[in-house]
Amino acid sequence: MKRKYRVLSFAAGFLMFLLHLPRNMQRAYAVPDRPELSAKACALMDAETGQLVLGMNAQEKRPMASTTKIMTTLLTLESGDLDKPFTVDSEAIHVEGSSMGLQEGDTVTKRALCAGMLLPSGNDAANAAAVAVAGSIPDFLNLMNERAKKIGMTRSYFSTPSGLDAEGHGASAEDMALLAREALKNPDFAAICRKPSMTVTFGNPPCARTLTNTNKLLKMDSTVIGVKTGFTDAAGRCLVSACTRGGRTLICVTLFDRDDWNDHKKLYDYGFSLAEDCTLPLPDSLSIAAEGGSETAIPVYAREPLTLTAWRGIPPEITVSVLLPPFLTAPVAKGTPVGELVYSGEHGEVARLPLYTAKELTAVKNEPKPRRSFFAWLKEIFRTG
Repeated sequence: MKRKYRVLSFAAGFLMFLLHLPRNMQRAYAVPDRPELSAKACALMDAETGQLVLGMNAQEKRPMASTTKIMTTLLTLESGDLDKPFTVDSEAIHVEGSSMGLQEGDTVTKRALCAGMLLPSGNDAANAAAVAVAGSIPDFLNLMNERAKKIGMTRSYFSTPSGLDAEGHGASAEDMALLAREALKNPDFAAICRKPSMTVTFGNPPCARTLTNTNKLLKMDSTVIGVKTGFTDAAGRCLVSACTRGGRTLICVTLFDRDDWNDHKKLYDYGFSLAEDCTLPLPDSLSIAAEGGSETAIPVYAREPLTLTAWRGIPPEITVSVLLPPFLTAPVAKGTPVGELVYSGEHGEVARLPLYTAKELTAVKNEPKPRRSFFAWLKEIFRTG
C-alpha cells in the first residue's frame, strides 16, 4: 500500500522574506569587468539551480549546429537497451558532414552511437540513433520537441537530430544551457562527454575503434567536464561546455563564436570569481501529528541547512515545500526519517533535505478498566439511592 503524503507550501510572501534578501540587505559586491567576447550570443548558467549568471542575447533563437546532439544523445540514453547490438538503418547513415564511420550492414549499440555523437560529432550516429529509438527520424523529432518543452526550452525547435542546417531549426543560448543542465544529470551522458577519447566496438564484423573528442577545452582546462561542439555555415562555431571548480559547476554556451575556446575560458574565470556561499534558512517549528503514543504531535527537523551559490551576492530564487505523511503511529524512534524539504527554482527541483523526528514517540497502552463485582455494583446503587 502506498503511503500518502501531505505537502505544505509556504506562502509566496513568506518565501520571498525567507529566501530572498531585499536589495538593501544584499551584500555590496564589486563586480569585475565582463570579458570581451566574439560570440553573437552567450549564456553562463549555474548547473545546480539554473540561475543565469551572465547572458548576452541569451534569449535569441539561433542555429546551434551539432550541439543539437546533446538532445539526441540524452533521448537515446534514456531509451534503454544501451548495450544490445543491432544493425544500423542503411538509409539513415547516408548523411553529409562529420561521421563516426558507420557503413551499411554495421552492427552497433546505442551506447556506441552516443559516443559517436558526443566525441567525433557523427551525423551518421545521430540519424541511426533517431531511427533506433523512435522508428523514424520524423517521430524522433517529435520526441525532441516534446522533451524541449518539458525542460523549459521556450525558444527552441528541432528539425534535425544531427544539427545540420534545416528550416526552423534553432535554440537560444539560455535554452541550450538548460538542455546541458538536464543532460549532465544523466550519469552515462556525463561520463561520455568528458572523455578526450573513447574506444567502442562496431562494424561488420564488429571491431574496436577509438573515437576522438572534438572538444579541445577538455585538454586546455582540467576543470572542464564536457559538453559538445558544433559548426555549420549558418550557425558558425557553437560550443556548449561545463566546468567544475570548488564544488560548483557552471555551464557555458556560445553561439556563432570565432574564438570559442578562449571565450569559454574567460567566461569561467569571470563567473567563478562572482561566487559565494548562500545558506538558506530552515523553516521554523515543523511538526507532524501523532497517534497511539504519549504525544499528539512530534517536532521534525533537518540536520543541516541547504547551501547554494549566490552570484554577485544575489541569492537564487528558491521556493521550499515540506513533504510529510499526514500522521505518525507510535512507536517511532528519535531520529527517524519521516519526510523531506523540497527546494525548487525557476527551472525545477534543485535539492532535497531529509526531515527527522526530534524526539521519541512512545506507544501508550490503554489499560482496561477493572470489572466490578456484583456486590460492589449493588453497594454503589444503594449508596446513590
